Amino acid sequence: MFIIRPIEGKDLDGLMELLEKSGHGLTSLPRDPEVLKKRIRISERSFTHREEAPRGEDYLFVMEELFTGKIVGVCAIISKIGGFEPYYFYRVEKTHHESKLVHVKNDITSLHFHFIHNGPAEICSLYLHPEFRNSQNGRFLSLSRFLFIAENRKFFEDQVIAEMRGMVNDSGHSPFWDAVGKNFFKMDFPTADYLSVKNKRFIEDLMPKYPIIANLLPEDAHYVIGKVHPNTEPAKRILEQEGFHFSGLVGIFEPGPVLIADLDNIRSIKESIVGEIKEISDKSFKSEVFIIARMSSNFRAVLGGVVKLKSGGYKISGVAAAALKLRLGDKIRFVSFRPKDQKKKKPTKKKKD
Repeated sequence: MFIIRPIEGKDLDGLMELLEKSGHGLTSLPRDPEVLKKRIRISERSFTHREEAPRGEDYLFVMEELFTGKIVGVCAIISKIGGFEPYYFYRVEKTHHESKLVHVKNDITSLHFHFIHNGPAEICSLYLHPEFRNSQNGRFLSLSRFLFIAENRKFFEDQVIAEMRGMVNDSGHSPFWDAVGKNFFKMDFPTADYLSVKNKRFIEDLMPKYPIIANLLPEDAHYVIGKVHPNTEPAKRILEQEGFHFSGLVGIFEPGPVLIADLDNIRSIKESIVGEIKEISDKSFKSEVFIIARMSSNFRAVLGGVVKLKSGGYKISGVAAAALKLRLGDKIRFVSFRPKDQKKKKPTKKKKD
């Protein structure tokens, strides 16, 4: 059984072990113990010291195998991006050109330097250990964050973005970086990626402000604009099913797409239900799978069954109650694990002739 909870200082070693196989592309979580230790401290403070409006709090969560304590995944939410240190992107613009004189039509893609000071919220830093990757764990890790947002709605901006990992291979090679970035930054991709975690200001200092015409780039560099890494395709599909769509922005170093959604239109937020636990059962019972979270400052989430009782309130299993540290009378927030149109339909019996 897996549980998702806020990260703690004691998790540093487990997080370092998890990230050993992360490769390049997980910019916000470099394999640097000092950087990670600082991020954990910021996260712990974010959970305990919040103002009435979002101020860039950084909430970091881990996915833990409950009976072994092994950390198998990590994800995060930033309540608001920008502020004193803006976030940098390219805005993708496409224009159509046509000459009837010579019977030529052409579409031109241009990239415009774009930065955000007063930005939306962001979901980020999602990584799942390769040995635990499957459709269930990845979806659980991604969507659990939305129950936390739903429960703490006033602490987040009204929109949220997700910058998806672009086409970078395991050795840190990016065709887009080779064609564009290295000409302006005079360093390799992994170095620039790492430095951007500590301070993004050098991006604005070195990046030219004029548009880049993508059609003039080598074919492989042009092709990857707006494309995601193959390992990121499942995460992208999950977010699109939740209501995210392409924002028109891509990353600066490796131009993966930036998805965006209105918080109140995200399925896992909009369809989540709050209810009181009236029964905890040690016996198995039939139920679809839900993401279940405890309604308290100490956020925890698991997968499990929930049944609405005729007498009012809800029933959950003893295992889920123990994992969430809940008792009768406590409240939960829960949502269907999959959108209605993604749930498996029961096979229909064929009529006999």
